Amino acid sequence: MSNGTKMSILKKGIKKLAISLPLMFLGPYLITLSFLNKDNIMLYVFLALGLTVAISAVYFAFSGINTIVESVFGKKVK
Repeated sequence: MSNGTKMSILKKGIKKLAISLPLMFLGPYLITLSFLNKDNIMLYVFLALGLTVAISAVYFAFSGINTIVESVFGKKVK
């Protein structure tokens, strides 16, 4: 792994993936919970919170993968 892999950047990418993992399960759970509460106002609260968590899970996953690829292959040259 020391053949050009920057370990500090790799740790940052793994940390971002570790953040995204629980969010990937929490987002769909909150969205499902919102549709189970159709008779009260909590539908909109849980739906907004679930969508926000799901979008942030996708962001952290792609950001983590991008950081890991950057640590292994180096920065892109434009």
